[in-house]
Amino acid sequence: MKLPMKKKMFSTLINNDLLKEFKKLAIDLERPANDILEEAMRDLLKKYEKKPHPKK
Repeated sequence: MKLPMKKKMFSTLINNDLLKEFKKLAIDLERPANDILEEAMRDLLKKYEKKPHPKK
């Protein structure tokens, strides 16, 4: 059985139009907004993760 991941409350101010579009996406995908936000954060972290330098 998989145990639930620990969660922490996170709040911030965000552009109103951006938030509206984000909520519409969650509705269109029939997924919780939190799940989509976590997916976006993972994608962003992957995009900027440091790549190891090749050894010489």
